[in-house]
Amino acid sequence: MKSMETRHSPERIMREMDWNLLRSFVVLAQSRSVTDAANRLRLTQPSVSTALKRLENRVGKRLIHRAPGRFELTEAGEVLYREALDIQGAILRLSTLMRDMTDEVTGHVRVSLASHVICPLFDQVLAAFHKENPRATLSIEVHSSAQAIETVSARSASFAICLVHKRNPRLEYLRLYREFFGLFCGPPHPLFGRRDLSRADLAGQSAVSFETDRLQDALKPVTLMRAQAELGDQIIATSSHLEEVRRMIVAGLGIGPLPLHVAARDVRDGLLWQLPPYDQTAAVDVHVVWNPQAVLNRAEQALLAGLRAGIEATPIEERTYR
Repeated sequence: MKSMETRHSPERIMREMDWNLLRSFVVLAQSRSVTDAANRLRLTQPSVSTALKRLENRVGKRLIHRAPGRFELTEAGEVLYREALDIQGAILRLSTLMRDMTDEVTGHVRVSLASHVICPLFDQVLAAFHKENPRATLSIEVHSSAQAIETVSARSASFAICLVHKRNPRLEYLRLYREFFGLFCGPPHPLFGRRDLSRADLAGQSAVSFETDRLQDALKPVTLMRAQAELGDQIIATSSHLEEVRRMIVAGLGIGPLPLHVAARDVRDGLLWQLPPYDQTAAVDVHVVWNPQAVLNRAEQALLAGLRAGIEATPIEERTYR
């Protein structure tokens, strides 16, 4: 009896799929062109194009639209990219899981952090984790919030601490703390040091801000606060890193938003000056985000469990920073 297995049947794809093709495709999906992907993979352009063609033949679908001025994933490509990220994350974790087969917790924890997370509770949990598991290792990488969440989706990070706009139903979220944003200027700015200011004094002034300061993004409350202050419509400079937004404000490029508790020391040191509104600052929540489908080593389990326990045991009032 002849096998009913077809060229593109799930069984055949599973048996014959080459992980290197998927790895190349992940880089292609994250690149601007085949040439860009080839540079990142340190391969020739024809090699990358051939790999893409082989993968498309294997799955029986076109994965990338390629034309002059156009390089984007097809619908099938989007689906394969999401699944390939999961596979990549699982493979990356294999060696870590194998090393963790000892009585002592010696695993490695990778945390994706949004820029300049200032949270005493998180610091306390880190200190307790290290005291209880001195041989466990830790790395913290700073990303934009969107990139941090992507690393969790891909299972290349143990968990993330970041802003959240749209929730992915495949991930879990828990609010770590709430912070309040105000508007600030630096010493070169004409409003610096003035105590008699109202919102009207800010009208038309140049602004600097975060890349996510948009109505459709994570810092929507900050966008609304700027609009109410009638700052100029054009944001003249942006960054995804709080330290760089702070730098631009201090340098006098424009008025910009910062968390009040983060800016407090600079205000005391005379590097920043808070501007109106003083009583209607923008509340923004920072979350812990993790992937329930990820297989965590014991070090990751211990740190995430400690953080979740600390959150549950601490009232939100004590995790709110103004």
